[in-house]
Amino acid sequence: MVNRRNLRKKILAFSRNAKINIHPNSPYLCPMLLKTTKPNVRSFDKDELREFFKERGEKAFRADQVYQWVWQKHAKSFEQMTNLPKDLRAFLEEHFLITELHTSDCQRSADGTVKSVFSLTDGKTIEGVLIPTPKRMTACISSQAGCSLDCKFCATARLKMMRNLHADEIYDQVVAIKNQAEEFYGKPLTNIVLMGMGEPLLNYKNVAAAIEHIHSPEGLNMAYKRITLSTSGIAKMIHKLGDDEVKFKLALSLHAADNEKRSKIMSINDTNPLEDLAAALKHYYAKTGNAVTYEYIVFKDFNDTVQDARNLARFCKHIPSKVNIIEYNPIEDGEFEQTTEERLNAFVQVLEREGIVAKVRRSRGKDIDAACGQLAGKKS
Repeated sequence: MVNRRNLRKKILAFSRNAKINIHPNSPYLCPMLLKTTKPNVRSFDKDELREFFKERGEKAFRADQVYQWVWQKHAKSFEQMTNLPKDLRAFLEEHFLITELHTSDCQRSADGTVKSVFSLTDGKTIEGVLIPTPKRMTACISSQAGCSLDCKFCATARLKMMRNLHADEIYDQVVAIKNQAEEFYGKPLTNIVLMGMGEPLLNYKNVAAAIEHIHSPEGLNMAYKRITLSTSGIAKMIHKLGDDEVKFKLALSLHAADNEKRSKIMSINDTNPLEDLAAALKHYYAKTGNAVTYEYIVFKDFNDTVQDARNLARFCKHIPSKVNIIEYNPIEDGEFEQTTEERLNAFVQVLEREGIVAKVRRSRGKDIDAACGQLAGKKS
């Protein structure tokens, strides 16, 4: 077994010899590099790359070229960087690596949904989904390998938490699914939702960095309004989103609008009760001016009564919002059932009478375990 402390020292020693400034707490030191002492070139921002090239006596614009190759052109090797001198490409190949996401399994649903299992450099796997509709091509991507939460209705919650994904791993999922949209449907990717494996706000630094690359003209050049971060509800981090005045969209997985019921299915509510979430959301809206989407799975005989709908309507009125009503997608040995169409219609009618914008979202990809709450690394 590799001694991670010694490996960290070795990589830092290499960085000093190569005149590369790597922060001692960089997440790129491990576990990504258990089998190599080369740092990931995408762990450096453009200014750090420019400084590195200047110290080597190279022009700073070489850093811009490398940056464009790894983020915009999705180069998988330094040899592909044909506008760099051969000796510089050889030097980069010797001292750096470019991590790569591999699609290890791909399934297509009867409704056209595509689920992919992605293998990471350290052998861990995550899942991402392409959701095609007549008007949209949406990528549902993961932010963590596994999950530390224990939501009772979610298959991913049954996995152990393995680690946070790095910004390039999050970004590469989008690139892979974008390519699938073009290959399978001849259409561009239009939307991105961070609703796959993991809790994005528990990996906020890397998620925010990935979103910036996705938005940047030097990356995928996708508008913020087409990117949605979905959270189970961490009040202090929603407050931070407001402080950061983020421009991407926010969705909150609510699923119950009273504390007792919500805590039964989402233990995170014990430390982030609805009162705290409401206060954080008000701060978020005051700072960003962005409305919020509430996601609400309707479970039979649990949260599908008229009173539940009234509770939800009351919570929705804290700030401008809308509700996506999501049908429950059964998981193996799950304790919940999908509500009846009659109770679902009655639930929606209460919201509409209260002036709440609500839409029922029909699940896609259920036959390949690609629907909401079903991602658990299950292969075909």
